[in-house]
Amino acid sequence: MATAPITDNSPKSLLKTVEGKNDEKLEKKLTILESHGYTLGKTIGTGSYATVKIAKSNRHDCQVAVKIVSKFQAPGDYLKKFLPREIEVVKGLKHPNLIRFLQAIETTHRVYIIMEYARCGSLLDMIRRDTFIDEFRSRRWFRQLLEAIDYCHGRGVVHRDIKCENLLMDQNFNIKLSDFGFARGQMKSKNGIAPLSETFCGSYAYASPEILKGVPYLPQLSDVWSMGVVLYAMVYGRLPFDDTNYSQLLKVPSKYKIKLYFLKNQTCLKLVVHLSHEYLYRNEYDCILIT
Repeated sequence: MATAPITDNSPKSLLKTVEGKNDEKLEKKLTILESHGYTLGKTIGTGSYATVKIAKSNRHDCQVAVKIVSKFQAPGDYLKKFLPREIEVVKGLKHPNLIRFLQAIETTHRVYIIMEYARCGSLLDMIRRDTFIDEFRSRRWFRQLLEAIDYCHGRGVVHRDIKCENLLMDQNFNIKLSDFGFARGQMKSKNGIAPLSETFCGSYAYASPEILKGVPYLPQLSDVWSMGVVLYAMVYGRLPFDDTNYSQLLKVPSKYKIKLYFLKNQTCLKLVVHLSHEYLYRNEYDCILIT
C-alpha cells in the first residue's frame, strides 16, 4: 500500500521555511546592485530615511558611495518632488568641485543613488579636527566652492542647502559639493526677470534672512549668504549665528551683530561682511573672485 510522504508541520519546520524565503528575498535585493557591478561595503552615514554605504564598482574600478533611500520611511513629498528633482539636476552637472553622479537604480522598495566617493570626510570634520581653518586653506576651499556654485548657477541650478557637512573632501583635499536634495533647476532669468523661490529649505544656521522670514526669495543670493556662513565657519571655527535662537536669527542682519572673535586678514573680514549684506547688496561672483 502506498504511503503519503512524511512532512514535518511543526512550528520549528515552518519557521525554517519562512526564514528560507526571507533569505531568498534578501539575496534578490542584494543581487540588484551586484547585477550592476556594485558590491556593498560598510555604512558611512545614516539618516531618518536614507543610508550611505561604500561600494566597490567593477565598472569604474574604484570605490563609490551608494545612497539608499527607503520608500517606506521617506516622506511622500520627498519621494514625489525632491528626490526626482535631485536625480534630474545632478545628471546634467559635471564639475571638478561637485560630487559626480554615476547612476540611479529604483526598485519597489528602495532608490539607490550611486555617486563619487569622497574619502577624506567633510569640511565640518576638518574644522572639528583643527579648531579652525587657516586662511591659506580657507582661501583655496572657498574659491573651489565659489567656482562650483558659479557653475551651477550658470546652468540655472540652485543648491539651497550649502553647509559645511555638505562640502566633502577627495583624496587630494579638494572641496566636493554634495547633497542636491533641495536643489532646483531651470532657475535662469527670463526676459531679465529672475524667478523667485517659495520653498523654504535648508538649515537655520545657514539660511538667509529672507528664507527665515518666509518671503519669496532669489535662491542664487540665498546660496551666496550660505557661502558667507561657510567662510565664517572656516576662519573662526564656529557658526556666526545661534540656530537654537529663532528670534535672534530673525534679526539678522539688520539688528544682530556678527561677532568677530579674533583678528583676521582685513580682506577676509571685508568679504565675510559683504556676503552677509541684505540680498540686493550681496557681492556678485566677479567681485568675490577679485577679493
